[in-house]
Amino acid sequence: MSSSALTHSTIKNGWYSEVNDMWPGQSMNIEVDEILHVEKSKLQDVLVFKSKTYGNVLVLDGIIQVTERDEFSYQEMITHPALFSHPNPERVLVIGGGDGGVLREVIKHPQVKEAVLCDIDETVIRVSKKYLPDMSISYTDPRVTVHIGDGFDFLKNKKDYFDVIITDSSDPVGPAEKLYESHYYELMSGALRTGGIVSAQGECQWLDLPLIKSVTKFARDIFPVVKYAYTTIPTYTSGQIGFVLCAKDASTNFKEPLRRVSSEEELKLFKYYNSEIHRASFALPNFTRKEIEDSTN
Repeated sequence: MSSSALTHSTIKNGWYSEVNDMWPGQSMNIEVDEILHVEKSKLQDVLVFKSKTYGNVLVLDGIIQVTERDEFSYQEMITHPALFSHPNPERVLVIGGGDGGVLREVIKHPQVKEAVLCDIDETVIRVSKKYLPDMSISYTDPRVTVHIGDGFDFLKNKKDYFDVIITDSSDPVGPAEKLYESHYYELMSGALRTGGIVSAQGECQWLDLPLIKSVTKFARDIFPVVKYAYTTIPTYTSGQIGFVLCAKDASTNFKEPLRRVSSEEELKLFKYYNSEIHRASFALPNFTRKEIEDSTN
């Protein structure tokens, strides 16, 4: 079927509309230039469209995953606060993230010798290589290896191996739901070497405070250091997304970069991240602090 004939239930009268019970009473709408790809994988509904103002947009099960215009905010902030908090992140695992964006950020660190991506749906990788080239270029790096499969099963077979694990998951429904449970965090802890660090997608403080409180609470029973940070991103619901960062080393101070590059290098390497943003991302508004202050240290 030609692209001009493609249709999708979320696109009507030239506009994509993101309506979901997880954020009742609101929706995200983006004007569509052209529908590029529609597919039902074995696990989820996959949509790619070219927008009028946000470039190409990847949507999974009716929820925006990335847009070319603002994706760097998320990719950089789920990656660099964690990696710059580790003294020597040689082995990094990305669970999810089939679009390749987090991998792109991981391999900017020369300390990284091995970057492994584990994604349950090969369709996301294939589609991203075609429609999101600035992100999926990361797959050409010789340090990168890809495993198609379930992150749970992959972690069970890796003990004391990785320095940093980044969970670039979708929202807690369907296949991703178990990535927000304590057993998953226990598996990540077991797969980390001494001094290892976790950075996981942590939902939105405007919408998901009960979930954020739950995750940070059980994470504190597993890791001696647990912190919550966030970034701004226009096309994610309510314009923000957070991250749960955990460390096996009790002396880890996520709020202060352990390593850093010069300001000139920051400008060359990153569009969003810098050392000041790193520190500021952990400064939480009072309504969030009040809810999770007993859950994090």
